[in-house]
Amino acid sequence: MLPLVYHPGYSPPFPVKHRFVMRKFELLMRWVSENGYVGQNNVFTPTSAKYEDLIQVHHKDYLGALAAGPRFNPDWKAVGLPWSRALIDRTFISPNGTYLATKLAMQYGVACHLAGGTHHAFADRASGFCMLNDLAFAAVKLVNEGKKVLIIDLDVHQGDGTAAILASVPEAVVCSVHCVDNFPFEKQHSDYDIELPAGDGDEHYLAVLETVLANVLFDVDPDVVIYDAGVDVYQGDRLGKLNLSLAGIMKRDCMVLEACQALQIPVSTVIGGGYDHDHFALAARHGIIVQAAHSIFVK
Repeated sequence: MLPLVYHPGYSPPFPVKHRFVMRKFELLMRWVSENGYVGQNNVFTPTSAKYEDLIQVHHKDYLGALAAGPRFNPDWKAVGLPWSRALIDRTFISPNGTYLATKLAMQYGVACHLAGGTHHAFADRASGFCMLNDLAFAAVKLVNEGKKVLIIDLDVHQGDGTAAILASVPEAVVCSVHCVDNFPFEKQHSDYDIELPAGDGDEHYLAVLETVLANVLFDVDPDVVIYDAGVDVYQGDRLGKLNLSLAGIMKRDCMVLEACQALQIPVSTVIGGGYDHDHFALAARHGIIVQAAHSIFVK
């Protein structure tokens, strides 16, 4: 079985022409269903994250301002998204979705969260369409349960918020492979930062990744991996500056999953970034990680 984590509130009403494609979550769920990855008992629905867990990662004043809305939050413009109660509700659910996916991965070997990857959110502020950091949230909860966590972040952008939040959590290790000439322009320090030039293509990217995976998995020896499979590395992405083909993205995802499987390390996945005027094509690109996980772990 391939566990999938999804909530029907992940795509609240949202401007269709906005640069952030809020529809992609419901379209991704439609894509995985139409392509045969949804069975009778493999879709799991997360609940909203608990306040006592969120304050382990985010400042309480920030959480209060976020929930209260833009009238009480002078920094709302940094979010880059139009406020709505439905948006806030899904924002407080998604971190628990990533945590749930990781717990399921520890049971089944792999699990895919059909959302997540909001790695630009800092402890006290939003950034880059990210309000709460689901990667850091899940990692901290798992560390508190006695686990060593490795985050492999292959979104085209560095997960600056994740790096900053987890800098003081030695049992949560962050490895980021990203484009050096892209947002955020003021980078943070991850445990492993691999910076690639704009325009980098399949051959060099995959060669670098092969070496990175071998070294990092051996050095860290984690109990579980959380993998951010951002598809903004795609050659046609609106905000990406790398040049991977669809075949390259599939190879990338298979490399990560196969490396974890070979070492018997449970791995959960989140979809990360991806930006396209063609929302259906974008959803299909995000579906690559589900396809890869199914082919490797379910067959």
